[in-house]
Amino acid sequence: MNKLPNDIDEALAQGIEAAKAALQDGYSRIQIEIVIPEIELQAQSLAAKFIPALLEVGIQPKVFFPDTGAAALARRDWQEAPFKVKVEDIGTSRSPVDSKIAPEDEFFLLIALSSVEVAQAEKLCNLAGDRPVVMLIPKLEDISIVGIGYAARQLRERFLKTIESCYYIKSFGEAALYRCYPSPWQVWLEENGQYKLIAERPEKPMGDTLEIIIAQATTTVQTDSSTSSGQTTAKPQRKGFLAEVQKFLRALSN
Repeated sequence: MNKLPNDIDEALAQGIEAAKAALQDGYSRIQIEIVIPEIELQAQSLAAKFIPALLEVGIQPKVFFPDTGAAALARRDWQEAPFKVKVEDIGTSRSPVDSKIAPEDEFFLLIALSSVEVAQAEKLCNLAGDRPVVMLIPKLEDISIVGIGYAARQLRERFLKTIESCYYIKSFGEAALYRCYPSPWQVWLEENGQYKLIAERPEKPMGDTLEIIIAQATTTVQTDSSTSSGQTTAKPQRKGFLAEVQKFLRALSN
């Protein structure tokens, strides 16, 4: 059974292994989501740790950043890096993504794309066909931009639902939602400074479903054995990840 990461580096390492497993199982559109405020500010450094792991298994990615500035900065900073990759921006109306994809490209790594770039991301995925696309710390579904109407539902059905979340971690205060492929989605709850696994689900629990899981766990006496509802308890784990999140946010504010 997977355990919550103790810090962001461990979360990324888990995400790398989850991505490798998903790719080996035939998924061609996957994403790694470490949901922390302002994590996109660390996008370049996280990508620099992720790329060597791909190269180790013989994957030569073409790397896409959200805009020309981020792409240019990565090209400059990575001149002396131990890895060599092609770096592009995701495209604009003046420089469409079509022009940035070549027949010889075999693998695409998209870094920190937001819902502003969702149209370009969808187009790239369509152009990629069966070639793998991995999205590192994306935020493609911002309701304020994507919307909640018919067009937004169509976008979710047509594109967003085709992306497999092979790795996901997000804190909800006293609880954490976690998934590390091939394991199912897990809900962990803090008790006395430690986390316990309180539920596993084959699909991502959201909204009311997640709230009910947490509410039931906080009002029911937990035991070390499986409950009749199918929830699973586990050996407690110290809350290292959220402590690291707080340290990360303090560092950003300095």
